[in-house]
Amino acid sequence: MIPQLDGVGLRMLPAIVAFGGGHGLAASLSALRRVTDRLTAVVTVADDGGSSGRLRTELGCLPPGDLRMALAALCGDDSSGRSWADVLQYRFPGDGPLGGHAIGNLLIAGLWERLGDSVAGLDMVGSLLGARGRVLPMASVPLDIEAEVIGADPQAPDDRTRVRGQARVAKTAGDVQRIRLLPQDPPACPESVQAVRDADWLILGPGSWFTSVVPHLLVPELADAIRTTQARRLLTLNVATADETSGFSPARHLEVLAEHAPQLRLDVVLADPRFVGTDRHLAAFAESLGAQLVVAEVAMRDGSARHDPLRLAAAYAEIVGLSDGRS
Repeated sequence: MIPQLDGVGLRMLPAIVAFGGGHGLAASLSALRRVTDRLTAVVTVADDGGSSGRLRTELGCLPPGDLRMALAALCGDDSSGRSWADVLQYRFPGDGPLGGHAIGNLLIAGLWERLGDSVAGLDMVGSLLGARGRVLPMASVPLDIEAEVIGADPQAPDDRTRVRGQARVAKTAGDVQRIRLLPQDPPACPESVQAVRDADWLILGPGSWFTSVVPHLLVPELADAIRTTQARRLLTLNVATADETSGFSPARHLEVLAEHAPQLRLDVVLADPRFVGTDRHLAAFAESLGAQLVVAEVAMRDGSARHDPLRLAAAYAEIVGLSDGRS
C-alpha cells in the first residue's frame, strides 16, 4: 500500500476498482483519481459502433473506445495531462478511411497488433500518458450484448423481441427486460479478476445500465470475484435515466442488478437527491441488498445530466473514509 500523510498520521490509500464504460466510467475515474493512486478501471468490451466497431470488425480486436476514454480520464489535470487526454480523444474529420477514428483508438489497436497482448498494450499507453491508474478489459474477447425487449417496434408495442448489439440496445425505444452476453460464459481478463480480489473497494456505475454496468455481472469468473471478494461494494446511481432505462425509477435500477445477479450484495448505494426525487422504495431496496443509501449532491450545478467530478470525489472520499479499517 502507498502511505499518505493525512494530518493525523500515515494512512493507507485504498485500492479501488471501478467498473463501467463510456462517459459514466470516465466521470467516476475523474473523481476517483483525486481519492487514491491505487485505482484500476475494468471496462466493458462490447462496443460495436463507430470507430470501435470498425476496428473490431477489421482487426478482430477488442473495441478500444471505452478503454481509450478510461485512459483519458486518468490523465492528470496539469497541462501535459490535459494535452494527452485531448490527443487521445481527437477524431479525424471527413468521410475517408480515417474519418471518425479517434487517435487513441488507433494507438491502442496498433499496440495490440504489435505486442499481441491487450493488457500489455493498455499498460504501455497508460505509462506513456502518466495515467493515474490502470485500465483493463473485463473480458479477454470482444463481446456482443443481446437484450430481450418489449415494444422495440412501435407498431407492435406488446411484442417481445431480441435486440443485438451494444449500439442498438443503448438506443432501443422499447423496454429492456434482460440482457445476455455473446458468447455466453466469456473468459474474464485474469488481471481484472486479480484486481477485484486485491481491492478494498469496488465501484459499480454510473453509466448506461444495461450496456455498461450490468455486463460485468455476466462474466462468470469476474462476477464470482465481485461476489466473493472481501472488498466493499459501492453502487453509484445515475443522475438521470437514459434511453435504455427511460421511465425507470431509482429503485428499478437496483432491481435490475438483483435480477441479473441474485447473489450480489452491496455496502453503499450513492444517489443524487435530484434523481432520488420521491422514490420512497429506494432506501428499502438498497437495504434488501445489504446497502446503506447515501444521498449526496454529486450532479453538475448547471442542471445537466452529468456527474460533477469534484462533488463525486468528495462523496467517494467521505464514504471510503467511513470504512471500518480496510482502507
